[in-house]
Amino acid sequence: MDAGDVGGQVLAAGLIDEVRMDVVPVVFGSGKRYFGSVHAQHLLEDPDVAVQGDRVLHLRCRVRR
Repeated sequence: MDAGDVGGQVLAAGLIDEVRMDVVPVVFGSGKRYFGSVHAQHLLEDPDVAVQGDRVLHLRCRVRR
């Protein structure tokens, strides 16, 4: 089990109100799913905070209920 699987499990359980992501233009190997192998559909709202840094984008999105 990796961090993405744990994140997906707490998202599926309804325990997350918002998600913060740091997006960088790099893929290591084949990449990993951010939320693991979640089978249910959970929607994130459009980012309410987006801060652009040097080769990174910081995002904060609320989880739609």
